[in-house]
Amino acid sequence: MKTTAAAGALSLELLINSIVDYAIFMLDADGVVRIWNKGAERLKGYAAEEIIGKSFSTFYTPEDREKDLPRMALATAAATGRFASEGWRVRKDGSRFWALVVLDAIRDEDGRVIGFAKVTRDITERQQAHNDLVESERRYRRLVEAVVDYAIFQLDPTGHVATWNPGAERIKGYRPEEIIGRHFSTFYTPEDLEKGVPTAALAEAAEKGRFEAEGWRMRKDGTRFWASVVIDRITDESGAIIGFAKVTRDLTERKRAQDELQRVQEQLVASQKLEAVGQLSGGIAHDFNNLLMIVLGNLENAERSSRNAGGPNLHRALANAKRGAQRAAALTSRLLAFSRRQALDPKPLNLNGFLSSLQEFLQRTLGERVEVQSVGGAGLWQIEADVNHLESTIVNLAINARDAMPNGGKLTIEAANVAVDENYSRANPELAVGQYVVICVRDTGSGMAPEVLQHAFEPFFTTKEPGQGTGLGLSQVYGFVKQSGGHVKIYSEVGEGTSIKMYFPRYAGSAQLNSDDAEELISEGTSVETILVVEDDADLRGYVSDVLRDLNYRVLSAGSAQAALTILLQQNQHIDLLLTDVVMPGINGRELGRRAQEIRPDLRVLYMTGYSRNAVIHQGRLDEGVDLLEKPVTQARLALKVREILDRN
Repeated sequence: MKTTAAAGALSLELLINSIVDYAIFMLDADGVVRIWNKGAERLKGYAAEEIIGKSFSTFYTPEDREKDLPRMALATAAATGRFASEGWRVRKDGSRFWALVVLDAIRDEDGRVIGFAKVTRDITERQQAHNDLVESERRYRRLVEAVVDYAIFQLDPTGHVATWNPGAERIKGYRPEEIIGRHFSTFYTPEDLEKGVPTAALAEAAEKGRFEAEGWRMRKDGTRFWASVVIDRITDESGAIIGFAKVTRDLTERKRAQDELQRVQEQLVASQKLEAVGQLSGGIAHDFNNLLMIVLGNLENAERSSRNAGGPNLHRALANAKRGAQRAAALTSRLLAFSRRQALDPKPLNLNGFLSSLQEFLQRTLGERVEVQSVGGAGLWQIEADVNHLESTIVNLAINARDAMPNGGKLTIEAANVAVDENYSRANPELAVGQYVVICVRDTGSGMAPEVLQHAFEPFFTTKEPGQGTGLGLSQVYGFVKQSGGHVKIYSEVGEGTSIKMYFPRYAGSAQLNSDDAEELISEGTSVETILVVEDDADLRGYVSDVLRDLNYRVLSAGSAQAALTILLQQNQHIDLLLTDVVMPGINGRELGRRAQEIRPDLRVLYMTGYSRNAVIHQGRLDEGVDLLEKPVTQARLALKVREILDRN
């Protein structure tokens, strides 16, 4: 009998030691290790002689020991017969692993606890996979909830809404608690419901795995939008359908554009002609700006030299010549605006002074039969706008008004402060709640019929005879005001004239230095600061180099980007600033600036242009991080900009 028992004990010991994927060991009633198998040695790193006689709390983390978890585990196993848990455990080398632990109480014939059998398994990989899955689901949920341009939600197998993301709420208007549980056919139009479109869509997705379509859908408020819809089948491991994933995108604007395509195709030839004229005018403006910069610069030199000598006739002649060159520069600026090659350069603007100076110009432009009146106001807020574009916009509107008053009339340009509250914004959703300055251009002309008023801002729409108008005037006004962060509305009735109101957001910043004052400030450099001037026009290159030398800078010059790169590669030449034209044959100025900063990372770059050709300007705005001077530039402005860049930290 003893032999049989001994043999059984030996077999059991051999069996336990042969198990290497589990740590199987025995504790006494106090939690001290008494038996230790090969699996425990492999898993925890201790040889039997190293661990037998020590407390099993050795395997717990310091944090768990502080919480007294080992004692509580023994107490639970003693009281209930078993303790099971998962958690971090510590190996001999100090590394941690995620363990599945089972602790069973061992009792004698009288039921007293005489020890514990402990089984531990390393499930770190399983736990990591679980954590990865949880994190993946969390990331997916965050992703779906972050998407606001798409409605992304799930349907159950019968088509009822099961989940709802913020994009769905924004597009369709329903809050989650209002729509979850309702059938997705709620979003379909009555016509589509009659045709059974929702049922057919779900059936196709169930059969083929996916349904895609475009069509009108309904929002909560009853309005319609043109939607791109994708429904994907979701199945479980066995292939059974457990629901559908539905993605909806609002394509109303694209639909409207497509509907308008046929109408504008007839005017495509006129549009192409305008584009060609725009490109031509932009090219002319570039060359003309180079010439004007030389003329204006030398006139400035002559004007300064004549302050201490020369009579009044010379002063008058120079002033007249300078004004003429400045008017030519303004015309060039309008050419660039027409060709859409000029970035908006918004600056704080005092409208009282602006409208006052504009009235005289408009009166001369419109003729004696139109009375022009500008009305400002005390306490008028500042706006931030591109002065040249704003002037062109008002001139555009004024010419339209003159054409609507063939027998003469009155044109009033008025500016006033307006606070838009929630009620007004709700009725006019294009305007957010806030403070605006409204510029109203009002005429006493023939007015517009409702059908004309409805299309007034559409490109190429015109009531004039063919060849008498492009139909782009009001669309350009609309685009400029929108780009400036505002909104424009037309009020008109036949025989009652027309009022066009342009809303510009109030400028909250501080006023800038008056440009007239800035022209008088000349910031000089130091003889140790070196500027590399790159300009393919030899006359202009010589002029700019002379101006910078007069300002006490050391100047190097190059007639091309290739020549400039050769200079930049000469490490013995110290250069603080690269001043380069943008439009040059071969490598343009923008590419030169990029290569130059690769060669010399600390090099400052200032671009100068009369015509961008999209090299540094995109979507009507100057590229981020680009410093630009638009030709023709005065000596004072050149000096200020150079000094500003060199002094920048």
